[in-house]
Parts: sequence; C-alpha cells; structure tokens
Amino acid sequence: MTVLRIATWNIHKGFSQWGRRLMVHELRERLRELAPDIVFLQEVQGLHRRHAHRHADWPAVPQHEFLAAEFFASAVYGRNAVYDHGHHGNALLACFPLLASDNQDVTHLWFERRGLLHATLALPKPMPALHCVNVHLSLLGPSRRRQMRALGERLEALIPPDAPLIVAGDFNDWRNRADALLAARLGLSEAFAVAGGRPSRSFPAALPLLRLDRIYLRGLRVREVCRHAGPPWSLISDHAALSATLELP
Repeated sequence: MTVLRIATWNIHKGFSQWGRRLMVHELRERLRELAPDIVFLQEVQGLHRRHAHRHADWPAVPQHEFLAAEFFASAVYGRNAVYDHGHHGNALLACFPLLASDNQDVTHLWFERRGLLHATLALPKPMPALHCVNVHLSLLGPSRRRQMRALGERLEALIPPDAPLIVAGDFNDWRNRADALLAARLGLSEAFAVAGGRPSRSFPAALPLLRLDRIYLRGLRVREVCRHAGPPWSLISDHAALSATLELP
C-alpha cells in the first residue's frame, strides 16, 4: 500500500488577499511544512515583468520553479492567461517522476482564460501510474458547465477507468454541480465529502463560507483531510489550502 499526501491551493499569484503584499516566500515555507507528495496550484504566475521591477524579492524564476526548488522532483506548468507583461496558469508539483503532461485550453470567454492541466506520475513500483488533473474553472455558470463537460470528455477518452485518478483545484462551484458529472457519471468521490459529508468551505481564507475548492478521487482511499484556513494561511492567499492523506491499495 502506498500512502500519498496531497494538497490543492489557489495561491492568488503569490500575493495576499487584497494584492498588497508579495507572499510567495511565505507560501513556499507553508508548502514545505505541509510536505505534500503532490500539490495542485492555481493562479500561478509564470511571468510578470512589472512585478519583477517593483519587488526586490521577486523570484528570478517562474513561481512554480521557485516553489518546487530543492523539494519536489517534478514541476509542470500550464499557461492559461497571457498578457503583454506576462502570463499565469495552473501548476502541479510532485515528488515523483513526470511521465507525461498536457494543458488543454477550455476557455469559453476571451476575458477569462482557463485550462485543464493533466499530468501522469510514475509511482514506486509495482504501483500503477497516477493521473492528476488540475482545474480552475470559470466564475460564470454557463462557462463552468462547458468546462465541466470538457473535463468529463477528457477523463473518459484518455484515462483508463481502472487507473488511479485525482482531480483537484478551484472549481468555483458553490452550488456543488460538479458531483453530477464527477461522482455520478465518472465514479469519483470528493475527499472531504467522504470524510465529513460535504466538500469543505474554502473561500475566503479568513472566514471560509463558499465550497469552491475540491479534491476528487478514484482508485484511492481517504485516510485524513484538513482545511488550512485563518492566520497565518489567510495572510498568504484569499483561498484556504486543502490537504488530504490518501491510500493507494
């Protein structure tokens, strides 16, 4: 049996809730304290020329590389939103070798760029390869439904039904519509719902009210879940971080 510790976190491009303070250094320290084997990150700043000039302690490398350095064996980034002075997207960091990765553009509206970052990881033998899909879905219901359909089609087309699978990230799904597709149709379970009956409240981090962030699983068992909210977590990002300890039989 393999035990995996995973986490998902919308990191708000490395800034505090209102964008006043650069928090990417504190964020890296918190990730190391959590010590996850795999972490799903959303709103990761791949490049921002203006911030690099304004902040003396702005990392010299993209945020996913800065966060992964000397801790994670693999780091993959999916660029979604591109603008004159930079770009941002999703990233996946892992302590395991990366076998393959792909970033699928699921943008519906031009002003809200979104993608599905799919990575396949090599677990220690004789464990099978683990599929991980990192999502950050639209704020708008019609766009979110289209993106959910694209996610379902990808899972059905590219991932064997018996392969272990984790789908995690910021679903922006406060009405819990994702379960109709991921649970009922594709056989995934939400980790916090398994442990406590409902997905966790994760936004805003200072006093979580909305259930936006999720961890969906197939082929793994939930041992423990935890929401990381309130100080000092709420000083780092506007979303709470979610973590789970899982077992892969």
